[in-house]
Amino acid sequence: MAGLDLEHELPPAEGEESSAEAAAGGVAAGESAGLGAEFQKLKAERDSLLDRLARAQAEFENARRRASKEQQEFRDYAAVDAIKPLLPVIDSLERALQVRSEPGDLRSGVELIYKQLQDALAKLGVRAIPAKGEPFDPHVHEAIEMVETSDLPDHEVVEELQRGYKFKDRLLRPAMVKVAKNP
Repeated sequence: MAGLDLEHELPPAEGEESSAEAAAGGVAAGESAGLGAEFQKLKAERDSLLDRLARAQAEFENARRRASKEQQEFRDYAAVDAIKPLLPVIDSLERALQVRSEPGDLRSGVELIYKQLQDALAKLGVRAIPAKGEPFDPHVHEAIEMVETSDLPDHEVVEELQRGYKFKDRLLRPAMVKVAKNP
């Protein structure tokens, strides 16, 4: 039996089986049972890993959907924080429109509401761009007209036609201005 190579040996002819081969067949049958058990163990492990993979993929897909839904809700309701500070301004305007008063009182009321609106915008990070008396800056000013004058330095803003605004460091709207031009 020591000289037999069981892996590369030719199978016996029909009806021929020696006692050594019968003994080797018994050993092979024992190995076959061991291999079958190992095969079942590997198959169970594979099935377990496939199940874990499927669960992980489903969990990932659910997390992706949840994140997408949260992003959409954030986009839909992002303006809420910007709108809330403006509501008291609307309330003040409504009250001002309901009161019958003198033109002077109306003006002072509107000025208070204007100040209230400026404060609400400042809390949100919106600020006005200074224009009149400033040197012309094409990054924040939009020149509508050139005015010939010798009273002011060249390229200085003479008049602000429409105020410009920045949100934090980003330009919302440039200021429309008239610019001095020396003759």
